[in-house]
Amino acid sequence: MNEVGLRLSGFALLAGVLAGAAATTAFAANSLTFVAWGGTTQELQYESWAKSFTEETGVEVQQDSPTDYGKLKAMVDAGSVVWDVVDVEADFAYRAAKEGLLEPLDYSVIDRTDLDPRWTTDHATGSFYYAFVLAYNKKALGDNEPKNWQDFFDTEKFPQKRSIIGWPTTGVVEMALLADGVKPEDLYPLDLDRAFKKLATLKDYLVFWNSGAESQQLLASGQAPICFCWDTRVSVMMADPTSPPLGISWEQNIATADMLVIPKGSTQRDAAMKFLAHATTPEAQARLAESALLSPINTKAIALIKPETLPRLAVGHLDSQVVVDLDYWVEHGPEVTDAWNKWKLQ
Repeated sequence: MNEVGLRLSGFALLAGVLAGAAATTAFAANSLTFVAWGGTTQELQYESWAKSFTEETGVEVQQDSPTDYGKLKAMVDAGSVVWDVVDVEADFAYRAAKEGLLEPLDYSVIDRTDLDPRWTTDHATGSFYYAFVLAYNKKALGDNEPKNWQDFFDTEKFPQKRSIIGWPTTGVVEMALLADGVKPEDLYPLDLDRAFKKLATLKDYLVFWNSGAESQQLLASGQAPICFCWDTRVSVMMADPTSPPLGISWEQNIATADMLVIPKGSTQRDAAMKFLAHATTPEAQARLAESALLSPINTKAIALIKPETLPRLAVGHLDSQVVVDLDYWVEHGPEVTDAWNKWKLQ
């Protein structure tokens, strides 16, 4: 779940793509390449989906990482696509579909009936979904626990450092506006001037994290004991007996997703469709939810998740959930990025 730009690195990148195409020709029809962000999450995606898919179909699943939007675009532009299924952020999936970079999905192969419509489009289906939450280190804060986004900005009550994501992606602007009193139904279009004015009030208290692991370290160490974090990172820590005592406020948790796409021109399109069909079944989605604490995008998977696991997932907190408007981000993402960069330089 990194923010990777769409810029290409010129001829060197294109040459690498073409070389990769030659190197992977041997995988042929009985193999496909699955690409994700790497690390534990990709390992658990492979364990939850790929092994049973191979057992069921005989199709081997090769892996590559990390997801790279520039590389995906270069492959499609060059007509030398060596990736077959790619895990991408939802806003990229929307944008890439508009740019003609993705294969349309065959919903006669993929059963769309029970897929969460928030994360299902003609060119992408959810991989999993997650939420930004307010997390805190109980040991560092004592009995003074933040309850909501307003508390996140209350530097008198909470004079400690707090951390937020270090790049302009979905969620952080929404969080600032919610903290400033904007109702969820009135969030869009985002009032960027108001949001960055609100964020500016925290400038002396902010630490930026640039990976999930870094957000965990800042939270656990007490360096920044209040965090605008991915829910799954905190839930995993809370299950670790060596972790300090942590808390989560799910109030107005801000939901978005990773999505699975097939690059335009995949030579294993049919196998890729079957892989997506398998990965989005209730059983496969429930396995990933249990192991990675990532919310399923198949609604029938919820009934297969252990009752003690469900409260640790974003899907267990729908009552106050705020969903990112991906159409807005596709259209206005560059505008948000410009405003973010200006704010950080102030």
